[in-house]
Amino acid sequence: MDIIDPQSGCSGGAEAVLVDEKFLPEILHQRVTLRGQPDEDAVLCTVSKTYAVKFVGTSNSVFLIPPTDKVSNLCNNKDDNNMVVASVIKVAPGCMELVEVAPKLDKLKLLLSQNPYSFSESSDMDISEEREKTRIGLYRWDDLVDRLQASDKELRMGLQSLSAIEIDGYWRILDDKYMNAILNMLLHNVILNDWSINALNEDEVVGVLETDGFPRNIATHCLQVYCCKVDEGVGLSTTWKLDERRICVHLAREILKEGKMKIEIFMEKWMRRVPDGMHASFDMLEGEVLKEKLGMDTWVYSFSVSSLPSTPAERFSVLFQERAKWEWKDLQPYVRDLKVPGLSSEGLLLKYTRRTQPTMDAEPIFSAR
Repeated sequence: MDIIDPQSGCSGGAEAVLVDEKFLPEILHQRVTLRGQPDEDAVLCTVSKTYAVKFVGTSNSVFLIPPTDKVSNLCNNKDDNNMVVASVIKVAPGCMELVEVAPKLDKLKLLLSQNPYSFSESSDMDISEEREKTRIGLYRWDDLVDRLQASDKELRMGLQSLSAIEIDGYWRILDDKYMNAILNMLLHNVILNDWSINALNEDEVVGVLETDGFPRNIATHCLQVYCCKVDEGVGLSTTWKLDERRICVHLAREILKEGKMKIEIFMEKWMRRVPDGMHASFDMLEGEVLKEKLGMDTWVYSFSVSSLPSTPAERFSVLFQERAKWEWKDLQPYVRDLKVPGLSSEGLLLKYTRRTQPTMDAEPIFSAR
């Protein structure tokens, strides 16, 4: 596969890649890679974006000749009609076009879920055989790069969205029970030590969590996941505050693991769990919880956008399996994160849904196209 520089020509190969000039610095400085497994269509990744590589045939022949500097050396090589002669390296029957696409990160959660970090690993047991077993299903950065079709920046964002942490060189997600335990311990220590939820001293918090049996890197990770950085003092300990929405959503998820329940019962349980100084609102649960009217009662159940596929076709398929018809206020939280280069949100809805509106004043209803 070759690259045609519009200024300098090209060399070698049977096909050419039409490259916008904005890509040339990335390519010339070797900041692009082709990624994909043998059974996948290859994608080209820059440092921050992912592009599909598509072959486009041409009716005209494209002659590939040496770069301009080499051609200039041939200026003295002329034919009988005093015309400059240059060698044709290849005749390209078409070209490869680059089209920006969304990264394919659904596999990331599946890979990291194979072996989540749990209580057993954080213990002090150092049995080599046991440690070797725990390495099954673990992935280093290079392993993930090799298996996922995403740029480095997009992959790091995917890891961040899963609250992944690098432990001993492997990227891990924490077991739900372990994550719940360290958060509960953090909230318990806030009350026990009379800490302000808006001014948590990192060194003090991490030190106390270490005393409670949690590794230092995991304790720091807990702050990064469930808190917001307030002040990063130079030479001093960083100050954090509890992230109200993240903590309230986490507690709601834990309650709804019990299954569907009446909204009044859910709200009562939720309010009891929310720490003092925080204010939980049902609006926080957009994209996490669905309501269902059964007779006179309203029930709620867990339905998280984070568990849905990232590709539009698969996302809408799952949504319409869950509900045949959606009101916009319910549908929006489950589709607003979909990003397809070159296609607007309205375009996605037109492509995958059918909109009906009985009257001008009625809320629009969306069903499968």
